[in-house]
Amino acid sequence: MTQTLTLTRPDDWHLHLRDGAMLQAVLPETARDFGRAIIMPNLVPPVVTGDQAAAYRERILAALPEDMSFEPLMTLYLTEDTDPEDVAAAYASGLIKAVKLYPAGATTNSASGVTDFDKVRAVLEKMAEIGLPLCTHGEVTDHDIDIFDREAVFIDRVLDPIRCATPDLRVVMEHITTSNAADYVRSQDKNLGATITTHHLIINRNHILVGGIKPHYYCLPVAKREEHRLALRSAATSGDVRFFLGTDSAPHIDPAKESGCGCAGCFTATNTMPLLAHVFEEEGKLENLEKFASQNGPSFYRLPENPETITLVKSEAAAKFPKKIHSDDGPVTVFDPGFDIYWAVAN
Repeated sequence: MTQTLTLTRPDDWHLHLRDGAMLQAVLPETARDFGRAIIMPNLVPPVVTGDQAAAYRERILAALPEDMSFEPLMTLYLTEDTDPEDVAAAYASGLIKAVKLYPAGATTNSASGVTDFDKVRAVLEKMAEIGLPLCTHGEVTDHDIDIFDREAVFIDRVLDPIRCATPDLRVVMEHITTSNAADYVRSQDKNLGATITTHHLIINRNHILVGGIKPHYYCLPVAKREEHRLALRSAATSGDVRFFLGTDSAPHIDPAKESGCGCAGCFTATNTMPLLAHVFEEEGKLENLEKFASQNGPSFYRLPENPETITLVKSEAAAKFPKKIHSDDGPVTVFDPGFDIYWAVAN
């Protein structure tokens, strides 16, 4: 017996496409299901100016297969040298939809991020003035802070002071991983949203470490205790307009993951929508999947919902997903939830 679920075509509000051969390989995996995505700017070198964002957008569109439709929503990488007027001009032109804050050293290719937040005050004030959202990688990088506490400390030391100093700034807490973050979002009355990844709804830190290290479950922010995973599930499936999908799908070739100093990131673009259907069904909240994946994100970014739809089909036989995506740089392992999934996106 089959079951179908038709949704407004979803968007991904946090996506890594990389560049070059990797871009060519992974872009179709997102464009197959998603209408738009917020594109992360942490290339090497990072995308810090409007001209660089325009050039990157052209490379993305050039890599898009002719039979697919997809809109990349560009962002700028915030540095201590970012020019407020360049940011404002890029936003006014329609080129960018957000600016990304990486605390220096927090994750992949974040060395150019912010250390002294006073040096970006003028940019944040300009963004508040024009209504441009700030996307935050919400972790501190102080060596005395335990890696599992970085998000909670970021809220207290960085995010809340920024929001108090610039209350009109619209902020997205990206890839939240703790009950602390979910509770903070709920405690605020305006200008704050949060993305939640697919993999943080499925794995906790035991999945990474128990029975041997699982490099393809290693991500940043790192997965936390089970109580936090359950809090994320509650937030994502609640229908609350402040929570929406940002996969943080982050491709790395297998040798870079399976090494003595493995890269952080889970590649979920290929099977996110079936995985989410499974999660929302387990929680008894399938009726809220469309809000999380297709409606709440456009609402926060003040964009229209996609006019198209997709249909998910649940069958008695387990769905088959590719184990790897092949690029000219090397293979990329697709996120494996560790259990059978019976949902698939209809062709």
